[in-house]
Amino acid sequence: MRHLRSVTAAAVAACVGGLVLLPSPAQAAKGSVHLYKIHYDSPGTDNRSNKSLNGEYVQIRNTTRAAVNLKGWTLTDKSNHKYTFGAYTLGKGKTVTIRTGKGDNTASNRYQGRRAYVWNNDRDTATLKRASGSTADTCSYNSTRVDSKLC
Repeated sequence: MRHLRSVTAAAVAACVGGLVLLPSPAQAAKGSVHLYKIHYDSPGTDNRSNKSLNGEYVQIRNTTRAAVNLKGWTLTDKSNHKYTFGAYTLGKGKTVTIRTGKGDNTASNRYQGRRAYVWNNDRDTATLKRASGSTADTCSYNSTRVDSKLC
């Protein structure tokens, strides 16, 4: 019987010790809406065609367990080119691509409608802000060797 108690005590201690190392349900469920990727150098010659303008983009990912209303959220670069979300909800686990040029908005692609490039080909900083004005995320890059940055 003494042996059984010590084995049971050891098993309980191991389980409790293991539980301490696991994240709380709140930590695991929280997630975030964050910058995921910046593709800052569109393919080919920078000729300001709509195809070329839409070749530069920023992706925003929602890793929370709920859809998030992005109305009023903003995406800016260091020069303060600003894109403001209108009525738009980013589904749980989904990614949206914000393209520089013109196009028809869909659930997965939004368009800034610009006729000039936003993202510098060598270095810049993207900032995502909530409608309240608080910063949700930032992502910087400093390279001409690649065309994009995973944030």
